[in-house]
Amino acid sequence: MLRLARVVTLIALALPAAACQMPTGMDSGHAPVGPWGGDHIRIDVTSSGATLEYDCAHGTIDEPIVVGDGSRFSAAGTHTFEHGGPIRADDPPNRHPARYDGRVVGDTMEITVTVTDSRQRIGQFMLFLNHPARLLKCL
Repeated sequence: MLRLARVVTLIALALPAAACQMPTGMDSGHAPVGPWGGDHIRIDVTSSGATLEYDCAHGTIDEPIVVGDGSRFSAAGTHTFEHGGPIRADDPPNRHPARYDGRVVGDTMEITVTVTDSRQRIGQFMLFLNHPARLLKCL
């Protein structure tokens, strides 16, 4: 009986520790802070959101990027279309609400950007933490 009590106690002590050691990408939390780069996109993630730069646009994620079940996230922000050539001082920004849906596994992020007021899908991108972006700015 004493041996059974010891086994039960050891199991009870081990379970919380095992729960904290989930594989990378499986635990809930936030996307890693720092620069993420890929083809045609750069994201600078902070604890409160992110800023994005594309070839011919820029955007924001206006809330923390919370990674949940399945390593997935969904966050709200803005997407601002840019254009080549000179920009007039009185030219209002072409800014729209946007949804950023994606997945973070380790140092890899997949993200889909959608402008929500027109339901326009801007694109799907693959980024890597601390990796340089390859941007081709519009002229």
